[in-house]
Amino acid sequence: MDFYTAEEFKIYINKAREIAEEKEERLNNLSEWNFYVFFNIAFYAGLRKGEIHALKWSDIDGSYLSVKRSITQRLGDLETLPKNPTSIRTLQMPIPLINILTEHKERYQKLHNFTDDFRICNSIRNNSIQRRNEIYSTKAGLKIIRIHDFRHSHVSALANANIKIQEISRRLGHARIEITWNTYCHLYPREEERAVKILNSIT
Repeated sequence: MDFYTAEEFKIYINKAREIAEEKEERLNNLSEWNFYVFFNIAFYAGLRKGEIHALKWSDIDGSYLSVKRSITQRLGDLETLPKNPTSIRTLQMPIPLINILTEHKERYQKLHNFTDDFRICNSIRNNSIQRRNEIYSTKAGLKIIRIHDFRHSHVSALANANIKIQEISRRLGHARIEITWNTYCHLYPREEERAVKILNSIT
């Protein structure tokens, strides 16, 4: 498992934005923004890759994002239900992600025949996502992590802020809290010293 800290992600995503802005200005091409938005969703919402692929604008309601489906590209863009019943979930989004999605929608509303049934990231391909990931991280001077590691980065940011494991598990759509704990317990700050400090105060 690997992940970016919040500060590393800021550096990474700022570089991704620079590249998207440059491509739009130079070529009048909006396609790079889809990758920028993909990585923001992965970090701020902790969604699985297939869940991001399947997101439509109709899944956004104000500050809430609903995960209802998944897409497996290696099976010919097969759309299915998410991984398990608890993966069907509604998440409150942080303000940075709300702003990014609002801005992205405004871009695409200018296109002919736009509807809320459009995919948010416009059906970008996994191999292209990985190439962009390598480009962004290299140009940002950061280590290269896997696409799934952005989900781990989401958990790391929450765990280090002492967000309860139950909420992290819900946001990830895990079937059981034990799955979340067994996978991510090492990301939580050590509690031994804090426990002893509390006990020391009882005199």
